[in-house]
Amino acid sequence: MNNLNDPPRWNIDPNERDDGGGGHRWNYALLVPMLGLAAFRWIWSRESQKELENAKTEFHKEIKAVRKDLEAKYHDVLLENRRKVAQLELELEKEHNRTLSYREALISQCRKLVEERKVLEQVKQSLQKTQQTTQVSGEASVAYLTCLEKEKAWQRRASCLLTEVESALVKRQNIFCSFRLPKGRRLEIENDLLYRADNDPVAVELRLKAGLQDIFRNDHHCAVLTNTNLRENGKLMWLYLQYWRLIAEQKKFRNVEIGRA
Repeated sequence: MNNLNDPPRWNIDPNERDDGGGGHRWNYALLVPMLGLAAFRWIWSRESQKELENAKTEFHKEIKAVRKDLEAKYHDVLLENRRKVAQLELELEKEHNRTLSYREALISQCRKLVEERKVLEQVKQSLQKTQQTTQVSGEASVAYLTCLEKEKAWQRRASCLLTEVESALVKRQNIFCSFRLPKGRRLEIENDLLYRADNDPVAVELRLKAGLQDIFRNDHHCAVLTNTNLRENGKLMWLYLQYWRLIAEQKKFRNVEIGRA
């Protein structure tokens, strides 16, 4: 049996001397690396913690910078969208006012044509009565018929002029409504019509220039894209053509009445 008063010889013996045993040297040999490893681990943990804190700080800085940049871009985009919306609303208001002006011009022209037609009917009735009266006198009848023939010749010239003007306006409006035809050709047609309105005596009598300028400024009506009938383009131009023909008819009877007088 073991004697507790005589324990076995262990590695650590406080009474052991250097001359007798080497166990304590092994203990110190293991203790130094362990202490070094513990110190290294402590230093490494501390450095890792610092790097982690630095990484977190940089990450938060980058997040703030990205958020600030995104907020600035969002603000710029919002301002740009508001500016575009305001510009579109202004353009819409201008188009609305232009449409109202165009509609008022059409209504005014229609009223003017109705009044001219009434006047023309009155002139016709007056001339019919005058013709019945002049048929009693041979000389007056001859003078009346001569004057009437002259006015018919003038009206033929006016009718030919208005037919050519109508054809030119149809071409002009077709170019205006087309995406493929050159706009320079439209300007040439407009300049030719204005030149003729200034230099043709019949055109001057019919007061074509003011109406042509009104058409060029305000007649923006175009038919649907699939339309193939060129005469469906334009609105104001057709009112003016009808108005000019009424003026030509009216001038014929008025001039006959003046010539008879």
